[in-house]
Amino acid sequence: MAIEHGAAALGLVSAMPSGPGVISEEQIAEIAATVPPSIGTFLLTALQDAESIIAQQRRCRTNTVQIVDRLIRGSYKDLRRALPGISLVQVVHVTGEESIEEAAAVAAQVDAILLDSGNSKLATKELGGTGRRHDWKLSRRIRERIEVPLFLAGGLKPDNVRDAVQTVGPFGLDICSGVRTDGKPDEEKLRALFAILMC
Repeated sequence: MAIEHGAAALGLVSAMPSGPGVISEEQIAEIAATVPPSIGTFLLTALQDAESIIAQQRRCRTNTVQIVDRLIRGSYKDLRRALPGISLVQVVHVTGEESIEEAAAVAAQVDAILLDSGNSKLATKELGGTGRRHDWKLSRRIRERIEVPLFLAGGLKPDNVRDAVQTVGPFGLDICSGVRTDGKPDEEKLRALFAILMC
């Protein structure tokens, strides 16, 4: 459904501490194997060590790994060596000025940065799908600071997506809760969002 309406990539959400859209690794692998080659398949992973991320990607076979939390064991170099040809996207949760430096520090090691509105410091981490906006002025400053593509996420929906694009100028958008109803993808919301983006 997402591809039919114009999506250039699919975010395939593996096990998370919270948030909507989680599917099994078996489903992720099945989807990744059947979508057209021109469509990005993003494995959203909450794992924090390179070895486990490598093993997960090999099971799921996506063309991109989106790390939604901080990498604390192993390195991006380890990921690149083990997963040649697989793109790496690091999520930075925009919580304040410190997020600018966090994004700048990691940008040169990955293929893209994705800005979201989670909070990894909570007892139950929020790593995406919160439906909340963050400060898009900070997002704009991050985009101007880094030299890799920037994706924007966090509370995007049909009634604010045009403003988000104009304010931040992202390379791409990551939309989850804004096109869902009762936790499930809503075709009408998806159609409305793409209609706004295409005009």
